[in-house]
Amino acid sequence: MSTSIVLLLILIGLVAGVFSGMIGIGGAIIIIPALIYLLHLDQHTAQGTSLAIMLPPIGLLAVINYYKAGAMNLKFALIIAVAFLVGGYFGSRIALNIPVESLRKVFATVLFLIALRMFFVKTA
Repeated sequence: MSTSIVLLLILIGLVAGVFSGMIGIGGAIIIIPALIYLLHLDQHTAQGTSLAIMLPPIGLLAVINYYKAGAMNLKFALIIAVAFLVGGYFGSRIALNIPVESLRKVFATVLFLIALRMFFVKTA
């Protein structure tokens, strides 16, 4: 795995962690689109990898199914998970200093922009 891929995985984890800490989103909204558009994973592998990141609290049984089907990148999941942890800490610190109405608007804007991109941009 190249250094640029590792750095990109760390960036994905940090961004997802910050947004998770700030506005409670991360896996499906940040990580899956990033894995598809930045690292060119297919939808199944992106979903399986995202679930592996959330494995302890959420998706153990689902991850087992994706793993058996060969639709999970464990190395990617582990690197993003560590960065996600760090990003979540800093995101929560930021969110606690943003007024509630402003935070709600940030959340809505992020959801809207990602939905537009996924609707209009084709994957490889």
